[in-house]
Amino acid sequence: MANSKIEWTNKTWNPVTGCTKISPGCKNCYAERMSRRLHLMGVSKYANNFNVTLHNSNLKDPLQWKRSHLVFVNSMSDLLHDRVPDDFIFRVFSVMREAHYHQFQVLTKRSKRLIELDKELKWTPNIWMGVSVENSDYLFRVEHLRETGAYVKFLSLEPLLGPLHRLNLKNIDWVIVGGESGPKSRPMNKEWVLEIKEKCTNEGVSFFFKQWGGTVKKRTGRILEGRTWDEMPTFV
Repeated sequence: MANSKIEWTNKTWNPVTGCTKISPGCKNCYAERMSRRLHLMGVSKYANNFNVTLHNSNLKDPLQWKRSHLVFVNSMSDLLHDRVPDDFIFRVFSVMREAHYHQFQVLTKRSKRLIELDKELKWTPNIWMGVSVENSDYLFRVEHLRETGAYVKFLSLEPLLGPLHRLNLKNIDWVIVGGESGPKSRPMNKEWVLEIKEKCTNEGVSFFFKQWGGTVKKRTGRILEGRTWDEMPTFV
């Protein structure tokens, strides 16, 4: 595990690395760029570059941390990727249940597989489940998430590439919004963000604004309507 600069988490844990692109939000993938860099640096964990790779040696890492943390699971991959065997996913969930003093944040674009495995995942309150949605074509991922047994359900609307007028927040606990950053980043419209924030406010859903994005995200910052928005879901 490693300390994270991602605004909405504390640590990252990557028992899987590598992924493949499945929708427009993947086009300028940060994890892919970082994997290539680490591969060129000779980091052994990234010997396979951005090819999906299981890391059995890292499975027990969360149990080494005795103090509670927010832990983003697979920041460099997607746990629900079709090249990750069911059994390995179940082992990851087993570790998360055992390390009950952490709050684990699992995020996927592969919501159809999430539904297929849902009944076998043995959810506990410390395992948060989220889906990424970049535009209205992928709102079906929210519907799939809503059907799961996860205690805390969240959305990562990043990179937000279009308006989400039909976004339904029923049974959703937390929404993260962010613009794309890095080379060739695509713009995010302020009106898209404000519409989502208003829906969250009206429906009592925690709202977290991560960034405006851009080629250099530090220049654009994360101020929205004169302040930062760092709301988090209530958990036990």
